[in-house]
Amino acid sequence: MNYSRQREQILEYVKSVKTHPTAETVYQKVREDNSNISLGTVYRNLDRLSRDGYLLRIKMANDKDRFDGDVSKHYHAVCTHCNQVFDIFTNYLKDTDDKVSKELNCKVLSHDVIFNIICPDCERGF
Repeated sequence: MNYSRQREQILEYVKSVKTHPTAETVYQKVREDNSNISLGTVYRNLDRLSRDGYLLRIKMANDKDRFDGDVSKHYHAVCTHCNQVFDIFTNYLKDTDDKVSKELNCKVLSHDVIFNIICPDCERGF
């Protein structure tokens, strides 16, 4: 991938936070240091960085995609009340990939699991 200062700023920001930001949040934060960056540039670079494996894209069913700087194999949980995204570092179920690969006679690259939860803060009424 060719070097781009804007792409580097985007990647650095997403890797520096654990909040799983949306593209709009990334844009707002990167714009604080680079007022010339456009929202379109952020979208294009997030797409490329996730396609090339530098970031994870978390596809949200009823909300905007989120991005994760931790590209290790792990799962996510989403609070159905506040939409906060949490990392889950339980064992990655590699045997599931193998079973699906065998059943469909294909190569499984990975799988995504998103748990829908009510986070502790929402459960306490915050």
